[in-house]
Amino acid sequence: MQLIIQLFMLITLTISSVYSGDFLVPDEAFKPYAKVNENAQIEAGIILGKDIYIYAQKMSIELKGTSLKIKEIKKPIFIDHDGEQVYTISPELLITLENPEGLSGIQNFTLLLSYQGCSEIGLCYNPYVKEFLLTLNISKLSLENKVKRGTVELSKSDAIADTIKSGKIGIILVTFLGFGLLLAMTPCVFPMIPIISGLIVAQGKGLTTKKAFALSVVYVLAMAVAYTIAGVLAGLFGANLQAALQMPWVIYSFSLIFVALALSMFGFYELKLPDALVRRVNSGANHGGYIGVATMGFLSALIVGPCVAAPLAGALVYIGQTGDAILGGMALFSMSIGMGLPLIAVGVSAGKFMPKPGAWMTMVSAIFGVMMLSVAIWMLEKILDPSIIMVMYSILGIGFSLYLGVFEKDHHFFKHSIAIIIFIYSVALFIGFLAGYSSMTKPLGFLNEVVLVQDTSKEQIKEASFIIVHSIEELDIVLAKNKGKKILLDFSADWCSACKELEDITFVDTAVINKMSEFVLVRADVTANTDQEKALSKKYGVFGPPVLIFFDKNTEVQKSKTIVGLIPPGEFSLHLNSL
Repeated sequence: MQLIIQLFMLITLTISSVYSGDFLVPDEAFKPYAKVNENAQIEAGIILGKDIYIYAQKMSIELKGTSLKIKEIKKPIFIDHDGEQVYTISPELLITLENPEGLSGIQNFTLLLSYQGCSEIGLCYNPYVKEFLLTLNISKLSLENKVKRGTVELSKSDAIADTIKSGKIGIILVTFLGFGLLLAMTPCVFPMIPIISGLIVAQGKGLTTKKAFALSVVYVLAMAVAYTIAGVLAGLFGANLQAALQMPWVIYSFSLIFVALALSMFGFYELKLPDALVRRVNSGANHGGYIGVATMGFLSALIVGPCVAAPLAGALVYIGQTGDAILGGMALFSMSIGMGLPLIAVGVSAGKFMPKPGAWMTMVSAIFGVMMLSVAIWMLEKILDPSIIMVMYSILGIGFSLYLGVFEKDHHFFKHSIAIIIFIYSVALFIGFLAGYSSMTKPLGFLNEVVLVQDTSKEQIKEASFIIVHSIEELDIVLAKNKGKKILLDFSADWCSACKELEDITFVDTAVINKMSEFVLVRADVTANTDQEKALSKKYGVFGPPVLIFFDKNTEVQKSKTIVGLIPPGEFSLHLNSL
């Protein structure tokens, strides 16, 4: 009997202490709420009393009385409290719904908000479930989903991926064929022009327009197959195959192949090279050269193929999200064919207008030999210092101008004029190199102090303003330190030619510089393609640089503002103004 009395007194004391003001009653400690906002989303949360915290894992949302589903819940970041994940500041949730069964009209439903928390003073409360009766206009929800699936809320690449999901196969293939034609006009595809032209010219005697067309088609088909395979693998495994193929030894090897092809066109040997691949490329006895041309087309797509752009990224996003490698691969193949159509025209032209054997044939072969050497140097730009590249172009230009007879007076006026222009520009490059300058467009810019100061200031902005990161951990630290500011994250690599164009053309524009000063500039350098850099790229859905990602003041990614590929200064300035 005495034990019962003691237990009763203990319970009485506990209850009296809880409700005497030392501890808050449950309705004071937790004040849950939920409402539907103007964007057809649910705003829910719990206002916490003084010295109250709530367990993050105990807080959950459930819908009753409706077939609407929860698509996404945005939650605040929890903190660690004695080994538990808790919220010490009133948590706010933003809930996005979806309508999988196509409901219409006004929908009434119940939202259940579950939670449990404790007081810092030493009392833990029971679990609670609060019910809210909510009303939603389904037509407004459908409108919001439609906007988010369009180009307004989605990035270009995500919108293209969404188009593949919802479109018909025929429309998808035609659309991507058009994308390919547009990509064929970009600088990333230009190096393929001298390659296919040189391969056609290298066929020598007996080349007809029909055969030139057939060889060009074989080259483009092989290129399309290679690009499709690489793209599908990248989409399925999230791998940056572009980076894997930019290893120095790969670049050096392929550059040597182009040098070997160029020397053969200069007449150093009759297409009998020690390398088996090059021998096949130039052999007329090997099925008319088709196997060699196909081999070069396959390798060209992998090594000097186009940069990552929104259509390519969209197809890769679709493959990565759905695992549908067939439809994604068909889209990539159609895009590759679109890119290759102008190359077919170039190849046919090389065969159709190629002069008959003689002095002109020697000149044409020499021109394509110089073009092949230019491609070799262009590839080396990814791994060598700009000053070395500058002097290599200079030596090539001086040598070619001498071949054209720059100092001879009895040549044709047009030919002599071209030789003089090439010689002057090449000498300017060499002088610029000696002066320690490395600008291909302004080799003598150091002579103008105003231009020099201007270029130097731009260079400082371009280089010094960016915080370099190589991993998720490094980026997270930067994001945490700069919360409350707008942040621009630039995925870049030394071997990425489009990245260099972005730096040298877009980032140095005056209007762009002024707008970029409003952002914290961060550069994810993925040159080495390490495991940490791969993880960083994978986290943000980056299949290859350049990609520009924008964070708002809450360090949330603004997916609709993501830019994939090269963007002109004017367009980029407008884009920055919209943020």
